[in-house]
Amino acid sequence: MDSELIPFQMEAILGPDSQPFQTFISDHWSNSKEKRSKAEWMFNMMKQKDPESIALKLVDYLGPSHDIYYRERCAGLLRKLLNDNDLCTWHNLSVSTQSTIKSMIVDRFSVEEPGFIIQELLITVWTLIDSVRADKTWPELLPPLYQRVTNSSLDPYLKGAACIIFAILSKDIGETTAPCIKDLHKLFLNTLNDDTLHLQVRITAARAVITFIQSIPSSNEKERFQELLPGMMRALTDTLNNKRREDAAEQVLLFLIKLAKNEPRFLRRQLVDVVGTMFDIAEDKSLEETTRHLAIEFVLALVEAREKAPGMMKKLPLFTTTCFAVLLNLLRDIKDEPSWHSSEIWNDQAGVTDNYIYGRECLSRFSKALGGKTIAPIALEQLDAYLIVPEWEKRHAALIALSQIAEGSSKVMMKYLEQIMNMVLHAFQDPHPRVRWAAINAVAQFSIDFSPHLQVQYHNFVLPALAAAMDDFQHPRVQAHAALAVSDFCKSDKPETLVPYLDRILNKQLVLLQNDNEMVQRAALKALSGIADLSKEQFQAYYDFVMPYLKTIRANANDKSNHKLQVRAFECISLVALAVGKEKFRDDLEQVMEVLKSFQKSQVREADTIVYILQASNRICQCIGKDFLPYMSTVMPSLVECAQFEPDKTVSTDKLYDSIHKVKFGKEMICIKGSDLLEVKSIACGLLGRYAHNLKEEFYPWISQAASVLAPLLKFYMDDDVRNYANYALSSLLPSAELAVEKGIAQGGNQSYFKQLSGDIILALGNALYSESEAKISANILWGLNECLLICGSLLNEDQVHSIIDEIKHVLMESSRRNGELTKRAKSEDFDAEEAELLRAVRELEDEVCINVGNILITLIHTFKAAFLPFFDELSLYLLPMMGKDKTAAERSMCFHVFDILVVYCGEAALKRKS
Repeated sequence: MDSELIPFQMEAILGPDSQPFQTFISDHWSNSKEKRSKAEWMFNMMKQKDPESIALKLVDYLGPSHDIYYRERCAGLLRKLLNDNDLCTWHNLSVSTQSTIKSMIVDRFSVEEPGFIIQELLITVWTLIDSVRADKTWPELLPPLYQRVTNSSLDPYLKGAACIIFAILSKDIGETTAPCIKDLHKLFLNTLNDDTLHLQVRITAARAVITFIQSIPSSNEKERFQELLPGMMRALTDTLNNKRREDAAEQVLLFLIKLAKNEPRFLRRQLVDVVGTMFDIAEDKSLEETTRHLAIEFVLALVEAREKAPGMMKKLPLFTTTCFAVLLNLLRDIKDEPSWHSSEIWNDQAGVTDNYIYGRECLSRFSKALGGKTIAPIALEQLDAYLIVPEWEKRHAALIALSQIAEGSSKVMMKYLEQIMNMVLHAFQDPHPRVRWAAINAVAQFSIDFSPHLQVQYHNFVLPALAAAMDDFQHPRVQAHAALAVSDFCKSDKPETLVPYLDRILNKQLVLLQNDNEMVQRAALKALSGIADLSKEQFQAYYDFVMPYLKTIRANANDKSNHKLQVRAFECISLVALAVGKEKFRDDLEQVMEVLKSFQKSQVREADTIVYILQASNRICQCIGKDFLPYMSTVMPSLVECAQFEPDKTVSTDKLYDSIHKVKFGKEMICIKGSDLLEVKSIACGLLGRYAHNLKEEFYPWISQAASVLAPLLKFYMDDDVRNYANYALSSLLPSAELAVEKGIAQGGNQSYFKQLSGDIILALGNALYSESEAKISANILWGLNECLLICGSLLNEDQVHSIIDEIKHVLMESSRRNGELTKRAKSEDFDAEEAELLRAVRELEDEVCINVGNILITLIHTFKAAFLPFFDELSLYLLPMMGKDKTAAERSMCFHVFDILVVYCGEAALKRKS
């Protein structure tokens, strides 16, 4: 097409003469491929060059004065114009043009009859729905849309589509729909119960009902829709019986899952039937795995909705027994692939199915949500039966299930520890290596979940069993896992449980280090690391014996294939150094630090390798203290880079953990999984604080850089650990800066510098408090703020103190709101002792917030004495209500303690306030 003619052709099409525009429209539906191609090309050019004019022209042709032929085709092209990525065209239109489009759509909904036009307009509304919901600028759409929903002559498919849009918009303009509820109830009920309607219409109606229920503000009005549930479930099961429509059933299940999460109590009356249907779907092997998993997800959504319906699922007859059996059955879906036995990859998934992976995840969630008192007795009964059957898959499933439920039920399962350990230790002798592997895996998990009780009570059984498993040279996967389990056993704080076995266990690791299998070698290094970390000074006797082995691995692991092994050896050396101390390690220091430098020069790409190097470097710093200073220039660039890792902003939050992100590390870009990126980032933040703590005033050259990196991360809402570690590290900088100024080693740094730094850190912590929604992190920030105030409180000016008081007011209001929600939750009809235990743990977090607020006030009173009284008067309006009988012991205690301190430091001026 002649580029010089394009502007003239566009001008003609968009001009006042109707003929060029009508020809342009007709060409889109021409039998001539050439005409269609030219028309589409011109349409895309106008969309790019002049979207305003083409949009207004299309809207104008929707009017009643134009022929139906053109109205139908313009409705289709308008939908095509606006339906692009991220609504780019829509957002680039002027507000005036957007209003014109919306007004015409409302008008056409009110009077238009042809189904094709209504269909295109519905798709256009669907395209724009997120945008108009966000700014709530289209309430006038609901009345004509409602007319379409209730129009008996409208095509059932279009009626269903209109229902869904109406329901979605109702979420944000709910009060407008209140008068429609009675008629909608009748419409939905008739549609769902009319078996003569096409199945797709009933499915669409079910989706619309689910969406609409969540938009109704009144619980009484919600109850009106209870009788629709059987019709909704029948639409689901009828769809599943029609094998060609299973994908549609999956969509209904996804909507039901949202309903279970947001409105679990709506399902209460018909819970038995609804959950029974879901179990039937979950166990129907003729259905797709995805469908069966969605049915389980629905059930788990109800179990996990504890805040909105605490205890509801526990009261359902035989629910826990049935659900646990369904989940346990998923773990049986595993194959004995020969490649698993010879693999040298840690997370080799040979023989593992999607059912198995999903079953593991679900059992963990199930036990955490239901609680140990409910699940432990039932689980142990079923697992005991699984362990005595001939099928290895069942025995394996039982041991994996034990591992998965331990974390969520550890307090209660402690009562059954003897029975559990007998089950697991017996499985160490199982004839099938994958069952033995699962038994070792269970011991590793229990060593963490039941620590230190397992170590104290069962060390004389566990360590000999693991030592024997490390002799299984026919099955390196079993050997390696036994060594890793030793590492987990050593995570307790009870070195006396390990010391009697040190000779035997260490000798086993040294034998494994000489194995040709790299996975076994790495596991042995991990075990050695754990042994050194737990045994501390006891390890000095073995240092001269073990260190040559570690040096040999480091020297021999120079090629890329052994790079991870070299890193593991470096990690192990760092833990050994920390265990034996500076004097013992001194002779090997220079050689070890040369290894660190070589790591920095090489292009490290794997997240776990980066973490091992960063943490190992910090341990060596902790061991040798300020002698580490010459190596800081090697460590800091990588550490700062890791703390500044940023996820791809185009990736949605729900996909963050599993997606791949590109970040700069060293001289090149590396690809890293989202979950790994966040772990590396949080660890790097924490290590900045550790270096400041270990090096004290000598960390001064890096304080400003660290502060500038850490302060913004207090509001990094993608990950709690990042915020927590940033808070810890930021509050660790002030002691270093204070010492550097006091000792005169801060080049160019004086009291003015320290005052500025203090103000910046106090401001950052205070701002973070305003926007923090997690009680645990709020408590940690308050702790960090108090640590800083203890150092620099006297440097604060009046405005800064006032800001802190405002921040404390906000914290107290938010904590009071959360406590109110907990009280309301405790009054639920399904509330039980186990829910009370859960709430007790949540209240403890609120108590921690309260205690830390009190500590800050005490610090300010101690610092400013009577000068603080005007600020205290302002705050007392928030403190006095916390002394009421309906408040927690922590709240009342904090208030009385603060008032007492006020009297001690402010004398008579405070007495009237105390009364």
